[in-house]
Amino acid sequence: MFIALNGKRILLYLCFFVFLCFTLFLFTGNKIFANNDNWGLSFSKEGEAPKGNADASFLRNYQAFFIGDTTSPKVYLTFDAGYEAGYTKTILETLKKHNVKAAFFVVGSYIRQNGDIVKQMVNDGHIVGNHSNTHPNMSKMATLEQFKQEITPVEEAYQTLIGAPMPKFYRPPQGIYNEKNLEMAKSLGYQTIFWSLAYVDWYKDNQPTKQEAFDKLLPRIHNGAIILLHSTSKTNCEILDEFITILKEKGYTFGTLDELNSSSTR
Repeated sequence: MFIALNGKRILLYLCFFVFLCFTLFLFTGNKIFANNDNWGLSFSKEGEAPKGNADASFLRNYQAFFIGDTTSPKVYLTFDAGYEAGYTKTILETLKKHNVKAAFFVVGSYIRQNGDIVKQMVNDGHIVGNHSNTHPNMSKMATLEQFKQEITPVEEAYQTLIGAPMPKFYRPPQGIYNEKNLEMAKSLGYQTIFWSLAYVDWYKDNQPTKQEAFDKLLPRIHNGAIILLHSTSKTNCEILDEFITILKEKGYTFGTLDELNSSSTR
């Protein structure tokens, strides 16, 4: 009898706990997931948009995006560049061939050491975004002043090189962030750009094969995809022409990040 009553009481407490968690989920705009430090995705079905570990509607409160309009067959091509591996000029040639505009998120040293390539990015109509000065764990930046120490030098290097202000797009290194980071980026006028499609392409000495790359990327293409590739990847350089061709054949068009504020609906 005592054991049976205890079991009922435990079940009652468990139900109450589940109800409480669900209520928090509804009334915090998925905020409980947004406090995760690492950006992550979960895919449930081929060709469908993934879920992020922060909800798109919550992110929009901070001018942050991981996906565009999921009702339209449009994708957004972005590259991260922590250093130059010798492939970016070929990537730029391929983008020009297809008349596709992309975004390149660069660190401070990239601008200072590869000015000719950055100028070509800008002259070709691509966005050059802020990937921090030294590629640290940005969630460790507790104050706005600390945050600016990683953001401002990149802006200054871009301004000196190009003679114009840097576009206000920011990508956290390794996708590591917290809600305070989103607030600070917004206060500086930035849109924070995550992604809804990526794969392991950044290991210089362990590059995926062409088939491995397509096996990871193509089944997960979806409307509104913000695609993250690394321009340091030999494989990405080699597959980009065919990758863009395949997407166009599937009916996808290519948008630019400055469209996200008006097009992101998910």
